[in-house]
Amino acid sequence: MKIVVTNVFVDDQGKALRFYTDILGFVKKTEFQMGEARWLTVVPLDDPDNTELLLEPDSHPAFGPFKRALVEDGIPFTSFGVDDVQAEYKRLRSAGVQFTQPPVEMGPVTTAVFDGTCGNLIQIAQKN
Repeated sequence: MKIVVTNVFVDDQGKALRFYTDILGFVKKTEFQMGEARWLTVVPLDDPDNTELLLEPDSHPAFGPFKRALVEDGIPFTSFGVDDVQAEYKRLRSAGVQFTQPPVEMGPVTTAVFDGTCGNLIQIAQKN
């Protein structure tokens, strides 16, 4: 068994697609209409056969309170691995990304947390 698709709940698929591609560096893999929303996935630029990230609409009534509670408690919805947290932190800050936690060593990893612009906090992590 393997993970083929995972998701992040977003409040605006178009805004999320722009952020995940233009700022974070992912590329769009699939997009097709499914009722009022789209099946919209992104993958790493250098690994298009990697697990797809579904930018899923957060229109279900449970998602709003859930996402707000995570943000209020400073809990990231998901985490992305990077080779160099410090370099990504600098690159993303220069692109206007707002961080809620600068890089911090936490035992075997160094992490930083930023506002994913669509209602989520996102963590980047580097193995030390």
